[in-house]
Amino acid sequence: MTCSQLPRGWKTCSEPGREMTITLQRIQRFPIKGLSAEQLTRVMLTPGLGVPGDRMFGFARHGSGFDPSNPKPLPKDRFVVLLNQAALAGLKTLFDPETQRLEIDHSEGSNAFDLTDDAERDRAGAWLSRYLCLQDASDPNFVSAAPHRFTDVSVVSPQLMHAVSILNLNSVSDLAARLGRDIDPARFRANLEIAGLPAGWELENIGATLSFGEVRLRLIKRTQRCAATEVNPVTAKRDLKLPYLLRKEFGHMDVGVYAEVLTGGTLKTGQQLTIVD
Repeated sequence: MTCSQLPRGWKTCSEPGREMTITLQRIQRFPIKGLSAEQLTRVMLTPGLGVPGDRMFGFARHGSGFDPSNPKPLPKDRFVVLLNQAALAGLKTLFDPETQRLEIDHSEGSNAFDLTDDAERDRAGAWLSRYLCLQDASDPNFVSAAPHRFTDVSVVSPQLMHAVSILNLNSVSDLAARLGRDIDPARFRANLEIAGLPAGWELENIGATLSFGEVRLRLIKRTQRCAATEVNPVTAKRDLKLPYLLRKEFGHMDVGVYAEVLTGGTLKTGQQLTIVD
């Protein structure tokens, strides 16, 4: 990566001109696919793997075809996800991967489930089915099959199953300004949120390597957005047809990128980023 590849006035080297300061603003993982984010202040990354504990569990819908003894990547709509169930955004969930205790806060109160117990898993699936008004022949089934991850792009390749998702906050701000609407970055459910990069830079630089101290990530794919981003994470209502508006404004539906961990180590919020190449 050279200085000339950045917009005028932005520099990552020591030449005269304004220095570009890029920082890691937020780290998060989604222990259960479709449910709430867990905010982290630091995380240890391993080469070739995603954020530890990210999307390692899910609620598979009736007829999903998921077999924990022989896990295969499946389309996202085989699971309980925002793509089809906007009301999920109205739940605030807390999940402990060690004890597998799931707590759900919602408009009518709260519920807790011990997902190590068969009866409790059935009870959790039945509760979700009622809350979401699912019309399936049977309730969702809580599933896992580590090291399998329920990432949206797991169907593309094993490499992408274990990718880290990155969101450029300036790209979100630019999109909001163009549309004349506030856009909560939470709509995009990214692992890492970065401030300081020029808007759109990440989409045009697939193949670039980002360094957070000892940690190096290589951008490998743009993130194409689906109807899940239409859901307001605060109101749990579909209020913005983002995929349509993205295509209308930019000619594509991409916000954010996926990255592969090249060199592992500890990431911390507030850490500065440099562009290696």
